[in-house]
Amino acid sequence: MLLPRRRFLHLAAATVAAPAVSRGARAQTYPGRPLRFVVGFPAGGGADIVSRIVAPWLSERLGQPVVVENRPGASSNLSIQAVVNSPPDGYTLLFVAASAAVNVSLFDNLTFDLLRDIAPVAGLIDFPLVMVANPKLPAKNIAELIAYAKAHPGEVSIASFGTGSTSHVAGELFKIMTGVDMVHVPYRGGAPALTDMLSGQVQVMFDNLPTSIEHIRAGKLRPLAITSATRSELLPEVPALADFVPGYESSAWYGVGAPRNTPLEIIDRLNKEINAILAEPKVKARIAEMGATLVTGSPADFGKLVADETEKWGKVVRFAGVKAE
Repeated sequence: MLLPRRRFLHLAAATVAAPAVSRGARAQTYPGRPLRFVVGFPAGGGADIVSRIVAPWLSERLGQPVVVENRPGASSNLSIQAVVNSPPDGYTLLFVAASAAVNVSLFDNLTFDLLRDIAPVAGLIDFPLVMVANPKLPAKNIAELIAYAKAHPGEVSIASFGTGSTSHVAGELFKIMTGVDMVHVPYRGGAPALTDMLSGQVQVMFDNLPTSIEHIRAGKLRPLAITSATRSELLPEVPALADFVPGYESSAWYGVGAPRNTPLEIIDRLNKEINAILAEPKVKARIAEMGATLVTGSPADFGKLVADETEKWGKVVRFAGVKAE
């Protein structure tokens, strides 16, 4: 039977409007159950601490539990793969660290594409590394270290958290920009590297500022420079490395991602809530204690950060010939 013209037009209009109504309803009902926040690092480290600062605040704002799930392994690639394989419904979030951007060039056989498969949601924090030396090393500042390393090629050891870690590529960038020959000694994490730094088994390291600061204050480690473009308020007497090596800058940063094709209205909702959390005085104070700065902005802003860092560290990895172990 043929439909009257008016009835046909009414049904056609309803069909066109249906997706918009569905999207609006979806945004209003989200979230309806607990969320997973997948972190590719062990409990107790800097990434884990930041994720557990954010999770309870996000839970309160969303009205649902946000469960931190630690999935360390393969330089955080296991956590990324777990999120890539999850439904794009806003209930699985990825803790994105700077090492993820390094991994793009470091690993030849990744089964995912970070920039394609992870949708940027929001930035969290950015904090500088500090270049520290064992006090037994004769060099007392960056200029003296460069001179000493050039006079003793291959004799100065530089520790890192592991091949491809932020501390490793920060060291490789330093070597490239200064032309020094230093021996890289990778460890399985920051804790064992720091232990050997304190005992003098290795001489230099780029470490997370919060981890080293108490040892610096106790005189057990000598701070040579901060890797940010400006000095840190936590160590105002320590110069920026760029004062000695113009253009040098590196940092560790964290943010939040989701599986690609996660609805835009859900991403926008999460971005809004995370930015509101970062504006909370208690959160700002806690982040400041870590010597970090906030990374706020839109999903596109965070996506640009990830893309820019992926390009930057890709050049360093290729130039230095770094290979995944």
